[in-house]
Amino acid sequence: MDDTAVRLSGLTRRFGPVRAVDGLDLSIARGSTVALLGPNGAGKTTALSLLLGLDRPDSGTVTLFGRPPAEAVRAGRVGAMLQDAGWVPSATIREVVDLARALYPRAVATDRVLALAGLTERADRRLDKLSGGEAQRARFAFALAGDPDLLVLDEPTAALDVAARQAFWAAIHRYTADGHTVLFSTHHLHEADEFADRVVVLAAGRVVADGPPAQIRTLAGGRTVSFDLAGGPVDGLDALPGVRSVQLRGERVVLTTDDADATVLALAGTRGFRGLEVTAVALEAAFLTLTTTSTEH
Repeated sequence: MDDTAVRLSGLTRRFGPVRAVDGLDLSIARGSTVALLGPNGAGKTTALSLLLGLDRPDSGTVTLFGRPPAEAVRAGRVGAMLQDAGWVPSATIREVVDLARALYPRAVATDRVLALAGLTERADRRLDKLSGGEAQRARFAFALAGDPDLLVLDEPTAALDVAARQAFWAAIHRYTADGHTVLFSTHHLHEADEFADRVVVLAAGRVVADGPPAQIRTLAGGRTVSFDLAGGPVDGLDALPGVRSVQLRGERVVLTTDDADATVLALAGTRGFRGLEVTAVALEAAFLTLTTTSTEH
């Protein structure tokens, strides 16, 4: 049996002169959790719309579990949580969950859906009376109700506070532990770093990086060397071996370097310091490097 949940091949979508998606190739294995990253205008939302069959590509193909999107959706294999999903204002959360359950062949029990989404105490609240965070959790409940094999989430933690985000990702962890597949887009890079098995970075409608979070971080190159000045001078730090940039944060200096060993050895031989730390480049720095470089060419 093919273990591919999602396959995009040569996918292109134009809007006038703009190529929102430009020859996109992407495969996602069953049971994986994949984060889709990219700056505004990178093509993330368009790619998700094409994947779900909400829009048609100008060229290329989409298959979900070996089927066209419409067939996979009708078979109950796909659930989606979209930013612009609309509601019947007078309906309650419970009514919407029950509606979603009726659309799928193997629905999850209503009480379990509500519990997973953190909405048990609000089940009978009308949708037009919800806060932004509650409305987002209601969208999550709707997407979960049919126990789909693939869950597609577009900016799922928008409007959620810290506690709600933690509860959301705990629910996703339980969901994927059963072998389900999750594809989510996000602007919260730390979420991709912490919760995704794989990160796909888009820029100008194309994949510019694809791999585990740790691998994506290394693509930006270099490491950071940080320390307290201990009263020492800042002058000359940019001349140390390997140093590409120098940032001063109060009394703390952060050096980005291509050769951390050489930088530290030279630093130790020329000045005093305290609290030395050497770390990998953060995912945010790698993201900025990858997307900026890609859009400049």
